[in-house]
Amino acid sequence: MSAVLPPSMVSRGDLLEASRAIARDVSAHFADAVDREGRFPIETISAARERGLLSAVVPREFGGLGATMRDLAESCAIVGQACGSSAMVLAMHHIQVACIARHARGSAFFEGYLRRLADEQMLLASVTSEVGVGGDTRSSLCAVERAHGRFTFEKDATTVSYGAHAEDLLITARRDADAGASDQVLVLVQKGDFTLEGGGVWDTLGMRGTCSPPFRVVSSGPEEQILPGAFADASAESMVPYSHILWSALWLGIATDAVNRAAAFVRAEARRKPGTMPPTAKRLAEVSVTLQSLRNNVQATAADFDALDDHRAPLQTMPWALRFNNLKIAASEMAPAIVHQALQIIGILGYKNDSPYSVGRHYRDTLSAALMVGNERILSKSASMLLVSKGD
Repeated sequence: MSAVLPPSMVSRGDLLEASRAIARDVSAHFADAVDREGRFPIETISAARERGLLSAVVPREFGGLGATMRDLAESCAIVGQACGSSAMVLAMHHIQVACIARHARGSAFFEGYLRRLADEQMLLASVTSEVGVGGDTRSSLCAVERAHGRFTFEKDATTVSYGAHAEDLLITARRDADAGASDQVLVLVQKGDFTLEGGGVWDTLGMRGTCSPPFRVVSSGPEEQILPGAFADASAESMVPYSHILWSALWLGIATDAVNRAAAFVRAEARRKPGTMPPTAKRLAEVSVTLQSLRNNVQATAADFDALDDHRAPLQTMPWALRFNNLKIAASEMAPAIVHQALQIIGILGYKNDSPYSVGRHYRDTLSAALMVGNERILSKSASMLLVSKGD
């Protein structure tokens, strides 16, 4: 493993090189075991911690890299080629850190927290789901109760991704007991100030290493750990953009590796019969077109987001909301379709789990994409916007 660099000394090239090294030397070696055993990808996260990747989103002034969205997307795609679960954990951590970095500036507590995160490389998980709201992250039943400068609340979450392995949690809740379901805040709950009760079994078709069972979260802490402002703003300006772009990027990474395996299979076929074109070569050319389209969509959206810099008003508009929704829908449908095409090219060796050309894990991991904030819910929201949008 490479020597640890202070995050403030890390460049964009270092971020991507570290991502490649982690993917190649760590994630790829443990991906099958993580999937088979349904266990947390501790090796990847430990390596990311050693290389300072957990503070990639932290602004440079607080000791982090201040990575752009395009940098983060490329990093997630690189790790996603080796292990989808590892990339998902990293992406979800980056999303939570971005919410703090972009919406808690000016808070002495949160600026100190960002410095500590850059120094200690804590892993941050989110708790946005809740029993009784039907998967709507913009509604909460639980409410923050405040007294004597402290808060308390309990939340029955349907999933808490890698919550048992994270140091801290970022949780959505109603602002107070009198607030409406959509009047929410984000609350940072630190290690030692929360307990995870119950917890089911995370025995799923794919993304098994994210370890996301339900938990009842019982938490308390000082009021300064409640993010300033409303979650509605953090959601539109940070959580949704970072989620849909970084998730799409890691799905792109998974699909890319499946196509790479298909290409390796076709090349092996060509070597066995010199001078002839394998019948699967044309299908490989076809799937590469679809893969490039997905890659271009992810990269363009990330680049256009970065071009806004700190001008966030457009992110509150319908055109941007529709763009993020469309990216998520497109990527979540294209990624498993690409893996399916790769499977058709490879054939039985892609179907077998003990084959170097196996794409079974890739297939199962990408099938989760349409369920992470369900496509039907997103399409309904997009339909409502399109009914009133003037196409600007």
